[in-house]
Parts: sequence; structure tokens; C-alpha cells
Amino acid sequence: MSSTVLDELGWDAAVAASFAPFAARGLAPGRVIAQHRGGYAVSTAGGDLLADAPRSLRSDRVRRPAVGDWIAAELRADGKATVRAVLPRHSVFVRKAAGDTMREQVVAANVDVVLVVTSLDDDLKARRLERYLALVLESGARPAIIISKVDLDGDRERALALAATVAVASETPVHLLSSRSGEGLDEIRSYLAPGRTVALLGSSGVGKSTLLNVLLGSEVQRTAEVRADGKGRHTTTTRELFRIPGGGIVLDTPGMREMQLWESEAGVDEAFADVVTLVEECRFPDCRHESEPGCAVLAAVEAGLLPLARVESFRQLRAELEANDERAETKRRASRDPRPEPTFVRRRGPR
Repeated sequence: MSSTVLDELGWDAAVAASFAPFAARGLAPGRVIAQHRGGYAVSTAGGDLLADAPRSLRSDRVRRPAVGDWIAAELRADGKATVRAVLPRHSVFVRKAAGDTMREQVVAANVDVVLVVTSLDDDLKARRLERYLALVLESGARPAIIISKVDLDGDRERALALAATVAVASETPVHLLSSRSGEGLDEIRSYLAPGRTVALLGSSGVGKSTLLNVLLGSEVQRTAEVRADGKGRHTTTTRELFRIPGGGIVLDTPGMREMQLWESEAGVDEAFADVVTLVEECRFPDCRHESEPGCAVLAAVEAGLLPLARVESFRQLRAELEANDERAETKRRASRDPRPEPTFVRRRGPR
């Protein structure tokens, strides 16, 4: 393997410039192509190898290596490597960690295009798509929406699904796809190019792994049919980069059960550009678009120019972000509290 492989993985002048200080220290550049329980799979100019990272790096939820990261690695005599630094990211996909926590989770880094995949069945939900778009737009990547499995229903269902998706997509492109018949594949391939990273994002069972296998020309990712209850089965279990014949890199991701926002205000505003434009015309700057007089958003709803469900989704996502901010501020204040933590003593027997 040579430096040509790094070029295929997206190595460019900007990455080279950020790596220059580490080159002077004798470190080697590489890109994280997968993360496993035992460490990271890293592609370098000398080949693919397994790498670990020091605890100081792994314990930092933001700085620790993620799939898609460019890293500076120390090559070891045992044929493995140690990640010494993560290079600056040009995009980073972050969500609130699953569960009731106030921690962020880096899902992927240095992605150029995110294909949000939904399917022509019960998975196609406008509110879910709005949440995905907000997160993608916040990341710095360019989104597109894919409606898969369009060969399973008739023309009427296709038209309704397309209209419903376009209504929430704003300026985001929307494509119909059938991996079986090949419909829409040329449009998907147009996003691929040498050095460009494209991520597949969506629920389980919507056809992400099937699409990846078609693009690769081989059965690399295991696939499964949707269960009888309409819920997708998890097939992809880890995030991983795949080099596509003819150029381009595809990041396949597991279906995500939770997709909570984390500091995504700019992404929400961009995903709801039609609503935000009206917000600026409201009479009161602190208008919450619920019942206030002079609310341009509610006026548009009454005039039939804006669906009420979309406004409610906008309010919900904004409220979610405000709640995150309030909880984060409470946590910061607690960390600055000079009072000592109470000490509890377990008593044995009766007093």
C-alpha cells in the first residue's frame, strides 16, 4: 500500500498541513476506518493495522478517535500502532449520548455527504427526517434524503411519500431508490468521487447495508428483512468505512434507536429555514409561536401556508435544545460549588 491509498481515503492539502507538525516527530498519518472493542482499525500508507490509544485520549469523549478521523500514529515493532493525536475535523457528526446523560457522542468525522435513508413503509416519518436533517446540517456535511424500497408499492404510494418528504426537505435533494431494480442508483453514485466520504444514516432495516453491497458489487455487509411488526432488524453492528470501486468512501452506520440533539441550534434553524424566516417577522422577539398576537408563524399556519405539525416539531426541537442548555448550566454551577460533598457513614445495628 502506498500514499495513493491515503489519497483515495481523502488525504488533501488541508489534512497534510495539519499533519506536518507530527511528521516532524516521526509519526505516521492514517485514517480510522472502524472501531472495535479491542481498538481501532486504521489505514496507513503501509497498510491496514490495529491501533490503540492512550487512556488520556480515550477518556475525552470529544477528542478520542472516531470513525473517519485522520490521526497521527506511532508505528510499533509488533506491527500495531498507538494513536498519539487526532487531526482537526472538517465536519463532525455529534449526538447526545443515549440515555439520560449530559454527554455528547461523536458518531463520525470528516464526512462530506450524509445520505439519510428511509424506506417506503412505516419508517417514513416527517418528524424523524427533520431531526436527522438538523443533526446533519449541524455537522458541516451536506445532506440528501433517500427513499428506499420504492419497488414495494404502487405509483400512488410513491407520489405521496415523495410529496411528504419534499415538504420537510427544504433545499435538501430527495431521491427514490430501489436496490433491486436499480432505480435511482445512478443518482446515488453521483455523490461518490475519489477522496469523498459519504455516510449512510437511518433506522434499522431501511436498506443501508443492501445499498452498500450494491455499490461495492459484493455481499460485504449482512442484511436482513424487516420483521413482521414492521421494525427493522439490526444488521450492521459497527461504523466502518468502505472504499468503493471507481472512487469514493462509504461509511455504513448501525441503525440508531436514539437520535437526540446536542448543541444543534444552527442545524435546527437551517433545517427549518422556512419557519425561521417567519420568526423574524413576529411582533415580539421572544415569541414562542403558541398564541401570541402578531405571530407571523401562526398566521402562516392559519393561511394554510405552513403545516402546524412542522411548527410543533420546530418548537419541540428548540425546547429540547433549551433543556440541554439548562441542564448543562446546572451541571457547570454544581462543579463550581465550593461546598464539600456530604459524607455518608453506613451505620451497623441499632443506634
